[in-house]
Amino acid sequence: MTPEPAQLAEQGKRAFADKKFGEAAELFKQAADGFASGRGDLMAAEMKNNMSVALFQAGKPQLALEAALGTDEVFAGANDAKRQAMSLGNQAAALEALDRTNEAIEKYERSAALFREAGEGDMRAMVMKSIAAIRLKNGRIADSAFQMMGALEAKDKPSVFERILRFFLRFKK
Repeated sequence: MTPEPAQLAEQGKRAFADKKFGEAAELFKQAADGFASGRGDLMAAEMKNNMSVALFQAGKPQLALEAALGTDEVFAGANDAKRQAMSLGNQAAALEALDRTNEAIEKYERSAALFREAGEGDMRAMVMKSIAAIRLKNGRIADSAFQMMGALEAKDKPSVFERILRFFLRFKK
């Protein structure tokens, strides 16, 4: 008897927690297929996103990108800005790993805007830090500092270190 998609999803989460990323990706794929066949489009998209993260952790950014593509549109159709932003962030991370940095920045920026819309300041800050890191790596120091400043401003509860960093970055403007 074939396990239900929800059972496969739980097994995938356990495999992921145990750092068995290849196994987790396969379980999430099976869960996505199961949910899709039952017209559970949102759950199928969620499982594809989980599969993307597992594949990324397994060092397979191209497959991670392919798994996440289109899931943002499913979440947009459901007016779920947070999950749409997460999907775009997953796609951006894979693009970044594939050295497609301009595309990655574009996806990260869309993700950050959606996190703002969803009221997810800390997640928005994380995405903005990724943009800053790409810009720093590409030698765009002033742009990176500006982006990091935005990331620190987006944090809901910045740490003492982040508040100090924000203070010093103001001098870079």
